[in-house]
Amino acid sequence: MVRMFVAVMVASLACVASGISEQAKGFPEARNAAMAPPDTARSMRVPAEFSVGVFASEPEIHQPIAMAWDDRGRLWVAEMYSYPDWAREGNDRILILEDTHHDGKADKVTVFYDKLNCVTALAVGFGGVWVGSNPDLLFIPFKDGDDKPSGPPQVLLDGWGHNDMHELLNSFTWGPDGWLYGCHGIFTSSEVGKPGTPRESRVKINAGVWRFHPTRHEFEVFAEGTSNPWGIDFNDRGQAFITACVIPHLYHIIQGARYERQAGRHYNPYTYEDLKTIADHRHWAGANWADSRGGQGDHSGAGGGHAHAGAMIYLGGLLPGEYRDTLFMCNIHGNRVNNDLLERAGSGYVGRHRQDFLLSGDEWFRGLSVKYGPEGAVYVSDWYDKFACHQQRPQDRTNGRVYRVTYRDAKPVAVDLSKLTKGELVGLQLHGNDWYVRQARRILQERGPDPEVHAALSRILAENPDETRKLRALWALHGTAGLTEAIALEQLKSPSEFVRAWTIQLLAERRDVSSAALGRLESMAGEDPSPVVRLYLASALQRIPFEKRWGILEGLAGREADAADPNLSLLVWYALEPLVASDPARALAFVPKCRLPKVVQFIARRATAK
Repeated sequence: MVRMFVAVMVASLACVASGISEQAKGFPEARNAAMAPPDTARSMRVPAEFSVGVFASEPEIHQPIAMAWDDRGRLWVAEMYSYPDWAREGNDRILILEDTHHDGKADKVTVFYDKLNCVTALAVGFGGVWVGSNPDLLFIPFKDGDDKPSGPPQVLLDGWGHNDMHELLNSFTWGPDGWLYGCHGIFTSSEVGKPGTPRESRVKINAGVWRFHPTRHEFEVFAEGTSNPWGIDFNDRGQAFITACVIPHLYHIIQGARYERQAGRHYNPYTYEDLKTIADHRHWAGANWADSRGGQGDHSGAGGGHAHAGAMIYLGGLLPGEYRDTLFMCNIHGNRVNNDLLERAGSGYVGRHRQDFLLSGDEWFRGLSVKYGPEGAVYVSDWYDKFACHQQRPQDRTNGRVYRVTYRDAKPVAVDLSKLTKGELVGLQLHGNDWYVRQARRILQERGPDPEVHAALSRILAENPDETRKLRALWALHGTAGLTEAIALEQLKSPSEFVRAWTIQLLAERRDVSSAALGRLESMAGEDPSPVVRLYLASALQRIPFEKRWGILEGLAGREADAADPNLSLLVWYALEPLVASDPARALAFVPKCRLPKVVQFIARRATAK
């Protein structure tokens, strides 16, 4: 694997240095000529009763790399003119697209900022815009109602690498727990920290998912591995999923997990085994993944090709019920949007292929981002280029589109959640379109702790019969600093397995778990009937001090039925491994109690490692 990593890096760097285009190296180009935006939209095949329109296009926008909504229903777009070159200064832009006529077309385009380099991601919230602009994570403040910066960009984190211009920090997404989540590719190595942080104190990442807290400004790797993930989203029960390129395309992301890598080794050499894809299929027809470039023939039948970007788990409320909680992703070589079903299996999920949601008749279509809006319609960004990724030079930097895919001609809506009262924002936690739920939750978090808000959310948590609504109340309580230990201990007895599981994660986030809470977690490890709860216990152990882990580990390791689960043995091992080195005698005494064969094997291997 290391040899392959080196070979790919050398080839990539050599190609850039010599100026040889990837097209000359055999990468296919689109066979049709460029089409006007309305013609491209008309060429798209979508299911019955769906329609595609152009929301925005050139000459107003170019090279759209990322999108994000604000709480006024406006779509922010990052334009990456700098690709594929890196320089300290550039002219990448951030635009605000607004449909003031509410006819499904952006008629107002505002340039928010135009002096950025290598922009790959953005999110809006907490009084500004969060921007991935390599080598920095920036925050650009603005005042409410004023569409221009109220101060210079602030560097919150630096040290993001740019070894490979396709594998940078990307896909900013607000998590249900109030953190900003993002992805990072495998062929770029980063050493991340606040400006001035010495190298030995920086956090290393070269593949995986990270998160950053918007007010505490804490940064951490949430999970490591995969290849080049470029899309993350959360389902109705707060489970994270990413889409990736080259190796299998779909992963259920668990805090503290380590996933199969396209190349290289895990930072921890005692990982021994990692988690695999949850997909039961590939979007190419087999053999060499590189042969799927172009997305034709058998590869088209399988889903279009190996390169994916964007992840959207649809919770918008407009589309037919069969689409709810399913995952949409752009397939770059296949000129389409794939759709996967996320089906429960043990402690995790299986991803099953559904019929492609959208297939473009224009081979210049290069979808990168997919989002649902306040009316529930689906918005898809289009880099629009004759060549796909790795071409080194875009054929035409003047192109770029955003399409609006709607059902039964649903009309846009006018919204401005920033003007709502706290009671109205709490009420939106029950909305059928999760767009409102997420925006309202973030605003409540921005406004800070409020006893009335906490009381209203606590009533939803205690009285609403729907598991997903209880979870929304739990997350909002946590984000507004209203989740007390007393409430958490009560929720550990909830009939909902996901409420119990999420309560465990939020308790462990405090990193000062009380003896009462720890005792309850130890009991649950041996008694709780849910594999999801046991998975969250195993995950949480990595955030609990070594000496306090043993009781929970004994309970989890005694569950023989979990031996066949693809996640549980490995998460137990990741929590146990450092204890084998710090207390080998106790680790060996632990072996007779362990009913997870992989863990027993790994203990012996680690105990004899030099």
